[in-house]
Amino acid sequence: MVLASATLTIMAAAIIAPSLPAMGEVYGEGVLVRLALTITSLAIAISAPVAGLAADRVGRKPLLTASLATYAVAGTAGYFVDSLPVLLGTRTLLGLAVGGIMTSVSALITDWFDGPERGRFLGLQQAFASLGGVVFLPLAGILAGVDWRLPFWLYSVAAALALAALAGLKTEPRTARKAEKAPFPTKAVGIYLLAMVATLVFYMAPTQLPFLLRDLGAGPAVIGVVVAGSTLTSVVGALAFPRLPKGHITAASVGLLGLGWLLIGFGGTIPLVTAGLLVGGFGVGLVVPNLNLRLADLASPAQRGRVLSGLVAGIFLGQFLSPLVIAPLVQTAGIPAAFTWTGVVTTIAGAVLALAHKEKN
Repeated sequence: MVLASATLTIMAAAIIAPSLPAMGEVYGEGVLVRLALTITSLAIAISAPVAGLAADRVGRKPLLTASLATYAVAGTAGYFVDSLPVLLGTRTLLGLAVGGIMTSVSALITDWFDGPERGRFLGLQQAFASLGGVVFLPLAGILAGVDWRLPFWLYSVAAALALAALAGLKTEPRTARKAEKAPFPTKAVGIYLLAMVATLVFYMAPTQLPFLLRDLGAGPAVIGVVVAGSTLTSVVGALAFPRLPKGHITAASVGLLGLGWLLIGFGGTIPLVTAGLLVGGFGVGLVVPNLNLRLADLASPAQRGRVLSGLVAGIFLGQFLSPLVIAPLVQTAGIPAAFTWTGVVTTIAGAVLALAHKEKN
């Protein structure tokens, strides 16, 4: 049930990506329409630290069940609204719920497991989160081909999971109900920044690619399948994570993301764009469990909710900033060139991280 809840997290904002072109026809193509996708990410980033505090003080189960119920209500509400400001409001509430789900799931896993088992289950968490995209994004594409509002009904799955959590989650650690004296690990800040930048680059997939694929002749269903391809290889990367040597994973994941984006930028065809997404998605599948594991090792049990919530904030702040930061480059040079330049910078960053790790050792 905890891993099933993870499937609802990363795809929460992106599930309406196949609907973006049709939404642009209704509300006008521009940054505001893209914000219908990414304002959810801003809400997650803002609410995650509060969710982390709640996880440590109130408990993981109450936070998880309340967040799942809110997710179901706020997500499906998008089907009924008929104005962009109201839609942005429901998407904001959805983001608050996702922040609670991600934080409570990560805290429960790191509480329950240690050593290699912790790494394995953090990999499974990311795999299930990516699997949500594999399952729901193509389905969202099919539904968007019928009516761009229909994908909002997919959020109702959370209602069943809320009931399952309420009935089935019997025990949770109670290590964090007392005041925590340990200082906050300052090394965590660098991990948060890395997560933010990597996600900012990766989130060009759902925010920019639907328009690039449309220009290449793809319909909503094809857009949903192609964007979901990145989440499929994220599953593969996350499942491979426990078996890989940990020393070079950060550099390798960043480098793979850059190489994938270079392939998209130079591709010019749907098959090559898809190939680039698959490469970049594998790299991102390694990023999140790796950073989660590093943070769990830095934090004491009583402060894990707060420390892990910072990673959630970094990831989703990167999602929110992505269309805003990339927009000037897209307007100046076009979407393919935007992928090319971000691919160049990201690939160089991966090489620098590899050299820094080599010199450190």
